[in-house]
Amino acid sequence: MEEVVVKAKRREVVGKQVKALRRQGWLPAIIYGYGIDPLPISLDFREANRVLPGVSSSRLIVVDVDGKKHTSLVRERQRHPVTGDMIHLDFQEVSMTEKLRTMVSLELIGEAPAIENFGGILVSGQEHIEIECLPGDLPNLIEVDISGLQEIGDSLYVRDLVIPKDVEVLTDRDELVVVITAPAAEPEEEEEEEEEIEGYGVEEPEVIEHGKREEEEEE
Repeated sequence: MEEVVVKAKRREVVGKQVKALRRQGWLPAIIYGYGIDPLPISLDFREANRVLPGVSSSRLIVVDVDGKKHTSLVRERQRHPVTGDMIHLDFQEVSMTEKLRTMVSLELIGEAPAIENFGGILVSGQEHIEIECLPGDLPNLIEVDISGLQEIGDSLYVRDLVIPKDVEVLTDRDELVVVITAPAAEPEEEEEEEEEIEGYGVEEPEVIEHGKREEEEEE
């Protein structure tokens, strides 16, 4: 897998002053974690928004800070509530010789025959699972093959997933991943009975309405 590298520089500006950095085209971030004191940095805004949006939380990234490389994971992305642009990033530096815990995304592959043959609906129970492994063994994602879901009610659980070697799953094995459910029944149209009601002298329940108004007045 191709190495992902982003360049950065040390950042002296902190607090409310980072707004000026953003206006100048820089994205504030911080690196923390293994063997490092929290290190404020700045990334080129355009490069970061080109490279990082498609990078999962379990993908190793090399952050090159003024020539010094930090092997890291993206731990948090803060986004602007209106534009959706990234406004701050948290990187966690990792040790390649120590296991770590992280969440990894599940990706559905294949087609479930139950959907085409019976009109079934695919319901997802899990989109991520927690794993533990060495950084070098981190999978970018875990595929979930749904081509074996033949009938309504067929399902897959965490225990059914194909997990890469040297990766330990921490999520409960009995957690549901996906299930095929029956399509919702169409509501039957209610028969109109207005003609039958006419002529029978049905009156409005005035006593009930009066009682309700009295209760409201008492309140």
